[in-house]
Amino acid sequence: VFPECTGDSLHGRRTAKEIYEAAGIADRKSVPILFDKASATVVSNESAEIVRMFATAMAPFHTRDVALYPAEKAARIDDMNDWIYKEVANGSYKAGFSSSQDVYEAAFETYFAALDRLNTILEGSKFLVGPTVTEADLRLFPTMFRHDPVYYLRFKLNAAYLWEYKNLWRWMGDMVRLDGMEAVSNGAYLAALQAGVLWKSGEWNHPGGTGGLSGVFQEPELARAEMRTMAKG
Repeated sequence: VFPECTGDSLHGRRTAKEIYEAAGIADRKSVPILFDKASATVVSNESAEIVRMFATAMAPFHTRDVALYPAEKAARIDDMNDWIYKEVANGSYKAGFSSSQDVYEAAFETYFAALDRLNTILEGSKFLVGPTVTEADLRLFPTMFRHDPVYYLRFKLNAAYLWEYKNLWRWMGDMVRLDGMEAVSNGAYLAALQAGVLWKSGEWNHPGGTGGLSGVFQEPELARAEMRTMAKG
């Protein structure tokens, strides 16, 4: 077990299955879990719903002045979220877990067309829906963080590395420098992620190496040159 894994601070249960069972739910193991301590109930295990709840219903408890779902941008954020889910987040899984060559090729083309579009959007905007981070950026981040060290090899999404997209790469640097993001983008967190995906499939090696990939976003221009050199080697 990696220390970066989120533990059960309430009852000390070791597995997600035990948490579900404590709430009277059988045969479930998926994460994340939003658990209501007062009623001992699993409120949601859908990441998109949880992010929205934290951005809206829990706004009175925010400790940082961050508006992830401002009313004036809500429609644009919803449209962006829908597109990112279909063509990027879920699209990566369609390619990675497909047993059909035709389905894989279609998902592959759609995924990289989406990356091209994202790169264009970010050419004229610091974040996806303007100058400040929103829910849409958080929804995109996990897939982009995983692309080079995991999805490029494991999901055969190997048309390009993320560092080959100048604006997306710059955006990643802006994202990991946000307050609170270090905990979910550091080297140890990446190692836990790789162990969960690559070790299971026996596909550990990739041109970018296994260490330091989380840190490269901090210096995007220097890192791009270094990653290009490693890929050629």
